[in-house]
Amino acid sequence: MDFFKYIHAVGTGVKGNRDLSFEESKDMMTQILDQSVPNEQIAAFLLGWRLKPETTEEFRGALAACDANIQRSEVKNSIELGYPFDGKAKNPYIFPLVAKVLESHGLNLVVAGDEKQPAKDGITIKEIITQIDLTANVHYFDRKNFFSKLHQLTGIRNRLGLRTSFSTIEKLSGVTQSDFAITGIFHKPFVKKYSEILKGRYKKIALIQGNEGTPELFSKGRLWMVDDHKTQEYIIDPEHFGIHYKKSWDKITRKESLEQLNNPSDEYLKLAELNAAIYLFVTENAQSIDEAYEKVKETTF
Repeated sequence: MDFFKYIHAVGTGVKGNRDLSFEESKDMMTQILDQSVPNEQIAAFLLGWRLKPETTEEFRGALAACDANIQRSEVKNSIELGYPFDGKAKNPYIFPLVAKVLESHGLNLVVAGDEKQPAKDGITIKEIITQIDLTANVHYFDRKNFFSKLHQLTGIRNRLGLRTSFSTIEKLSGVTQSDFAITGIFHKPFVKKYSEILKGRYKKIALIQGNEGTPELFSKGRLWMVDDHKTQEYIIDPEHFGIHYKKSWDKITRKESLEQLNNPSDEYLKLAELNAAIYLFVTENAQSIDEAYEKVKETTF
């Protein structure tokens, strides 16, 4: 179908804009992934689509096109962690320490990475993965290998320099067919959006007010557990568990990020244990976060 039809649908203003159908959105995303239209048209559509804004049906159609281009590998007893591809700018990652706690519990962590995407100039998963030793229960997937067509759009996205709709749909790719997944959100309205977009793609999805939009809890926040029938909300406060970690508000370097992982403070280790407990709870290995935390406290670094 003529791609200009899609640009017209999202780029003519409030009176002229319209929502795409599932099939139209699938075709639109197929053409973008194939790069069968000029880069200028791709950038124009991505900008207009976000401003329109996107609908659940459009997101689901776009995901269907993505699904057709992803090479999957099964990882049993796993939880997929959905990280933003623009990295973390102010705090280190904690998943390598969480993995150490969970190794004795038989739970695998799935993470995906790529070159940096707009718009936050953070430290990416890929940068950390290549600079640190990981336990065997961390399964890293480079998007260049499992979803090369989206990887190949990196240049266009960086030249555009803005967040696009890809930022919403790319964090959880289903690369390992995990039953469970968790990703970070900033605001409660995204709970409904993500639950509708990802419905039926996992046995259970968790959404968390994670640090810098990641699935990592650093301070008091909410966790939402979503399945096909209901959504349950939980408030998690590290201080309830005797944890008093102070997150950073200043930008850190990759060297500083790695230093905190290689030589973690006692409070950072406790925070890793809490995050491990959250993942055990999400994957139905405990009836509550308190019970899960008691389990992980038996694990020592």
